[in-house]
Amino acid sequence: MELYITELSKYIITLFAALYTLEAFLVFRYPDEERRKGGYMRQNLFMFLVHFSCFLVICFETGKLEYLLFYALQQILLFATIVLFCMIYPKGNRLIVNNMCMLLSIGFVVLSRLSFEKAIRQFFIVTISIITGMLIPYFIHKLKFLKSLTWVYAAVGITALGIVLILGSTTYGSKLSYSIAGLTFQPSEFIKIVFVFFLASALYESHDFLRVVLTAVLAGIHVLVLVASKDLGSALIFFIVYVLMVFIATGNWLYLLLGSGGGCMAAVLAYRFFPHVQVRVQAWRDPFSCIDDAGYQITQSLFAIGSGGWFGMGLFRGTPDSIPFVEADFIYSAVAEELGIVFSICMLLICISCFIMFMNIATRLQNRFYQLIAFGLGIIYIFQVFLTVGGGTKFIPMTGVTLPLVSYGGSSVLTTIIMFFIIEGLYIIRQEEGAKRVKKKERRRKIKYQEAHKTEEEE
Repeated sequence: MELYITELSKYIITLFAALYTLEAFLVFRYPDEERRKGGYMRQNLFMFLVHFSCFLVICFETGKLEYLLFYALQQILLFATIVLFCMIYPKGNRLIVNNMCMLLSIGFVVLSRLSFEKAIRQFFIVTISIITGMLIPYFIHKLKFLKSLTWVYAAVGITALGIVLILGSTTYGSKLSYSIAGLTFQPSEFIKIVFVFFLASALYESHDFLRVVLTAVLAGIHVLVLVASKDLGSALIFFIVYVLMVFIATGNWLYLLLGSGGGCMAAVLAYRFFPHVQVRVQAWRDPFSCIDDAGYQITQSLFAIGSGGWFGMGLFRGTPDSIPFVEADFIYSAVAEELGIVFSICMLLICISCFIMFMNIATRLQNRFYQLIAFGLGIIYIFQVFLTVGGGTKFIPMTGVTLPLVSYGGSSVLTTIIMFFIIEGLYIIRQEEGAKRVKKKERRRKIKYQEAHKTEEEE
């Protein structure tokens, strides 16, 4: 009986995930939230059906009631998030919240399968993060002085990263985090947001050569501190964000070319001076030549993806546990193995749907400061997805970056949820900008009509 349920569920789960993904793109047909409501409702239905189907299989496979209770708590959290957001921010963007909840639900499913303890821990982190995030759109909308804190952002970022370099604990040769009152933080995750605010604040008014050089120096200090901490994955994200945000702010292709050339030189230097980079490149080029050592992770990841096929082996039918750090760095491989290639592609398309909406919001914002923030956060999000999936599929060397909202990791989940709610705040600002434009047009029409009416009376 369990075998039949697992086999049948693979196709049902994939179907619901595909329908959800289709709705995530169909909403772009309509320019306003009012006409998208039907699509959002169908998204919620398909999301809860995917979630229910997955946990039904988990309960049948394990026979443990605690999974059923855990499922109920997740449903309450996801439903409350959607309902409360709509109540508190009726002008908000439902697609972003729906996609966030969908990705979180996928993370809960996969983590429950891999490690029940870590899944519970992730659940509490997500709950706290959402409660915190709900306040952010209000403050983004109300706090107008954020654009004037340029050097404060830079000082906070460099100081926080410097503390990790000096006092941080070493994990596999890299200084990534430090602990306060028993809680472990990875500051580079939070400083990504501060870094985007710094660049937006520095470049939104003036982007002449001297301003670009000054921001380059301060951005370079951020990157160099991360390199000294051997957190090269985060250093790469910071560098790419800086180059692209400068290009977006200035429109100067020379800066983009110089940044690309500098990035290539930095990659060569990192390969020469960091032994663990050489190991990762070797594992990327020919993982089977070092399958018992450096290439073990990537080969196991490729085996998992290959064995999953189009519709997966079914939950608890694969062996994702054979991949070291599968719940963090290689969770995409676990999804592909047990839920299938089609499902994993749908998950990636949902991430791309988020990115498209971020860019859509950015391009329609009139305020340059807010526009740059939306661009920067969107770049961070999609580039992190690219690094994680690209590393797990051997498209690029592994960087040790987590898949946002899906992978296990407190700092990463909290940061990504904050990013999503910042974008929501920017969307609300965009809606108000649009309403103001409409009012201005109406006033102009009234004035023209009154002037024309006066002219007729005089005649």
